[in-house]
Amino acid sequence: MEPYYLPVGDEIEVFEAAYAARLPVLLKGPTGCGKTRFVEHMAWRLTKPLATVACHEDLTATDLVGRYLLSGEETVWMDGPLTRAVRGGSICYLDEIVEARKDTTVIIHALTDHRRVLPVDKTAEQVQAHPDFLLVISYNPGYQSVLKDLKPSTRQRFVSLEFDYPGVDAEAAIVAAETGIDGDTAHRLARIGEKTRQLRERGFEEGVSTRLLVYAGQLIGQGIDARRACDAALVRAVSDDADLQTAVADIVDVVFP
Repeated sequence: MEPYYLPVGDEIEVFEAAYAARLPVLLKGPTGCGKTRFVEHMAWRLTKPLATVACHEDLTATDLVGRYLLSGEETVWMDGPLTRAVRGGSICYLDEIVEARKDTTVIIHALTDHRRVLPVDKTAEQVQAHPDFLLVISYNPGYQSVLKDLKPSTRQRFVSLEFDYPGVDAEAAIVAAETGIDGDTAHRLARIGEKTRQLRERGFEEGVSTRLLVYAGQLIGQGIDARRACDAALVRAVSDDADLQTAVADIVDVVFP
């Protein structure tokens, strides 16, 4: 089944060109704006398997590459998700790469230049990437601290695609397609998203994400009153700060009087 994705620019064409040249791709943009869905859509479009790894602060290079495990009385090597993708020719998507430990980014360097190899130190192996393999990473540059920024030595190995929240009409179309709610309600939700993203001066860095608008739409589609759905999926979800919650709630009150 095709993962729904509404293009807002030429990102599909650029990604297809990058894949044809086997150039690694970096996706930059705020949380919940559609980066993961875009990768899923492109894997479907290119008919390639997709391996997704959600990076976190405890993720090590070993978790990606593999480790020795006990099997009965033997010790056997078990490939990690990155190594399996490299061998099998999948698109490997490392989501929020800067959340992982620093040794994680180092191991991908040899995969992102002309060598296209993955060094596996524990087995003394240099795994040559399958011709169909492609590495895709993502991060949120507006959210990261200096300590968690992507180093230039890593960033400059990738073709970069920048994502942002879509405009009201496009976002309404996405919400309607994802939830099945009527166009007017979807447009109202998109207006809430637009207005919350104008609250940066009040400390609200990104506003309500497209993902949360879809959640609200799904609640509405299940029969929950629109205001209550927005309270649960938007107001209470975006922040624990009481002032920000009040600001978002005020926007909801205006859009759904």
